[in-house]
Amino acid sequence: MKLTKILLSLLFAFVVCSAFSAKKKEPKAVYAFGVGASFTDTVVCYTEIQMLDSVKLDKGGFLPQRDLYSYQLKNYLEGTKGLPNRTCMIYFSKHKDRLEKELVKVLDRYKKNKSINLKKLDATEFRFKKPQE
Repeated sequence: MKLTKILLSLLFAFVVCSAFSAKKKEPKAVYAFGVGASFTDTVVCYTEIQMLDSVKLDKGGFLPQRDLYSYQLKNYLEGTKGLPNRTCMIYFSKHKDRLEKELVKVLDRYKKNKSINLKKLDATEFRFKKPQE
């Protein structure tokens, strides 16, 4: 009986200690790329897949302030590249490999039209920045 109490006490202490020492899961990285196209121009610009700094998806799995990331690309294309009237879209995921497949799909849609010129924006040229909260 005494041995059973000691074993149960040790087991209880082990369970309590392990519950407090469990590591918290670090948030997975969020990756994104952007595409800027115009209905009146044949140039379509797209970014490389980039890891977004200090970003967590919300409970619904959406990127918070995703419209601001699109505006960053739009402002860059209009201001720096001189490409006005762009419609910019951002694609995001926690899984880089899935996002790479999505990028290929998007580019293939544009490549079907032979008159469209695709321009890649390197990460040295343009990087998404976390919007101010």
